[in-house]
Amino acid sequence: MSSPKNPRTARLGLRATPEQEAMLRRAAEVAQKSLTDFILDSACLAAEQTLIDQRLFFVPSERYDAFLDLLDTPIEETPALRKLYTRKAPWA
Repeated sequence: MSSPKNPRTARLGLRATPEQEAMLRRAAEVAQKSLTDFILDSACLAAEQTLIDQRLFFVPSERYDAFLDLLDTPIEETPALRKLYTRKAPWA
């Protein structure tokens, strides 16, 4: 994750139960990673998956044509939609 060109400068804090801490420490040891690296790697993987889930979805074949029709239908632009279009994507 971190490299000499991209040092870790942001600080994150979290609280855990003793059981959660013990499990994370055991898992980090098994993965041969520091606790910090294990938690960061795991959290980043979960974050990427969450963001991908917002962009990738499946449409049953019997509804695909109706889905394409919806995509081709012009939308009515509203102030809320204009605001949404100008917001930076969370994965960008």
